[in-house]
Amino acid sequence: MRRDYFELTVEHVEWVEAGGDPNQPTVRIDFHGPEGLLETRLTGPGDDLLSAAETDVSYRFRDESPGEESASGVVAVTNRVTGEFVLELNEEADDVLQFIRAAREYGRDADADDSDGRYRVHITIESESLITYDKRTFLVYDAEGNLLRSESLIPSGVEL
Repeated sequence: MRRDYFELTVEHVEWVEAGGDPNQPTVRIDFHGPEGLLETRLTGPGDDLLSAAETDVSYRFRDESPGEESASGVVAVTNRVTGEFVLELNEEADDVLQFIRAAREYGRDADADDSDGRYRVHITIESESLITYDKRTFLVYDAEGNLLRSESLIPSGVEL
């Protein structure tokens, strides 16, 4: 599936730097591609859409290192059971890392218990809602595929 089929926007991240009240960070991924393609990728073995527990969200740097001005990479949603990519899209590293910081702070400041998501993923097709996930984990990898624990959002008590 082509990365340019997707458009990503984020909401509720500016409160961290502005010192405002915590608000759950939300990422919106809008699909603009062939009809039925995304639904097929998001469908599990029981013909139901994959649940939040059946998906993983990650970011992989390209060649640049975290903190470099030109750093960019790929946001991915994968099927946790099969390991297959559901979707991928290009995104600037600074934007993704800012989102992860907001999600980390939301988890601390909002007194979110273990059942609450630290952030929300809202997937739409041509601006029509398809599915929403509340997530707690967002893994970040370098260009070689090594996990960057300090950049990732990993809830306490989770072993990888």
